[in-house]
Amino acid sequence: MSVATVASRALAGIDSPEVMVEVHLGPGLPAFHIVGLPDAEVREARDRVRAALNHARFEFPARRITVNLAPAELPKDSSRFDLPIALGILAASGQLAPPALAGLEFAGELSLTGELRPVRGALAMALAARSADRAFVLPEGNAPQAALAEGARILPAATLLQVAAHLSGESHLPQYEGVRGSATPAYPDFADVKGQQQIKRALEVAATGGHSVLMVGPPGTGKSMLAARFPGILPELSEVEALEVAAIHSVSNSGFDAQRWRERPYRAPHHSASAPALVGGGNLPRPGEISLAHQGVLFMDELPEFDRDVLEALREPLESGRVSIARAARAAHFPARFQLIAAMNPCPCGHCGDRSGRCRCTPERIARYRGRVSGPLADRIDIKLEVPAPRDSELVAPVAGEPSASIRRRVEGARQVQMARQGKPNALLGTREIDQHCATDREGDQLLRHALARLLLSARAYHRVLRVARSIADIAGTAAIAAEHIAEAIQYRRLDASF
Repeated sequence: MSVATVASRALAGIDSPEVMVEVHLGPGLPAFHIVGLPDAEVREARDRVRAALNHARFEFPARRITVNLAPAELPKDSSRFDLPIALGILAASGQLAPPALAGLEFAGELSLTGELRPVRGALAMALAARSADRAFVLPEGNAPQAALAEGARILPAATLLQVAAHLSGESHLPQYEGVRGSATPAYPDFADVKGQQQIKRALEVAATGGHSVLMVGPPGTGKSMLAARFPGILPELSEVEALEVAAIHSVSNSGFDAQRWRERPYRAPHHSASAPALVGGGNLPRPGEISLAHQGVLFMDELPEFDRDVLEALREPLESGRVSIARAARAAHFPARFQLIAAMNPCPCGHCGDRSGRCRCTPERIARYRGRVSGPLADRIDIKLEVPAPRDSELVAPVAGEPSASIRRRVEGARQVQMARQGKPNALLGTREIDQHCATDREGDQLLRHALARLLLSARAYHRVLRVARSIADIAGTAAIAAEHIAEAIQYRRLDASF
């Protein structure tokens, strides 16, 4: 009996244990078995590996072959096991020296003719290989993404024969020296939006402190247009944040494009999206829309049209910044620190408050419509805005609005103040940190007490008003929160009574 072990990292999560591909050759009738909870995609590797080895003129052993994907309790998916299985067979049958596999990680799908095809999760696997101090052999198409893991040794290959030649010492795979994209991400510009100065101001406050926003207004007032431009005023992603974003996208079904390095995610799911599509799920859990929006923006247009269970699934991630998906066999945890930008009409017909007077919705219909957004969810949204229709004079004005670059400079300056003061955005301040960093003067304290009584704000809303006021003061460049900062923050909670 011969045994060969080839390392291949698990794709189910960045912190998943290492998966060891163990190939056993034993006596008996020829058979090829894969054990260790493989799915259909992994089981089909038997035919791909056999065809690839035969096409490359290797000897396929006419003996009983058992491939054990350990650990046995972890379900296995993806075609990335093809290359490790093929190399394990070659090593177990004596066609490759087993010591040549030491210190290397392998992943890649094999075509029937032995070419290596890209697989999902290259960046996540490269990060794991780097932490284990191993070189990573993978398909050429995955090299640009894997190279985003700075310090990782990436050895791209085009075919199985190239990998075998490298392991036998006949030739060497060159280490990939890719250059990270240095171009500034291109976002739509706020200069395209005419009018709506108050809304732009509120979005600047939201970008400064990382606050969530709900925009309420009739159709055609620019809610979607403003939301699409919001990522362009957010601070640039740090190295660690960019790696988090890229790693999450690399394990998703859509994958990650290395050309979008350091670009803030912007996700806008349709209102027909299910709860698993938003939160994530599956037998082998994959990140959903809120995790794909990590360190970016989740835009939910027509908010009341989403199913109630979908909206309620947002409550915990908005507070904790992570998603936990539990299944009978295992549990997965994904980060979900996103900014929620939501939009909705003021009434079912959408024309409540319109100057034309077209709305015929009764107060009861309007209350039922807005009641689709539960109070607990609405309470977790820091800023609520009424978005009026722009004036005719603003629409025909030849002067463009303020560009995103100017707004972003103010946001970055205020965010730097927050990071130096407390090490996190204002939206993430805890109760004790609010007491420490969000103290108000006497006039501001009286104004806040009056608002608590008049608007019947909850304890959560009270703390969120203080966080928003802290962001407004940071934009103004003042260390203390004054009454005018409290007044502006209270204005952003006026719609609380309608939810």
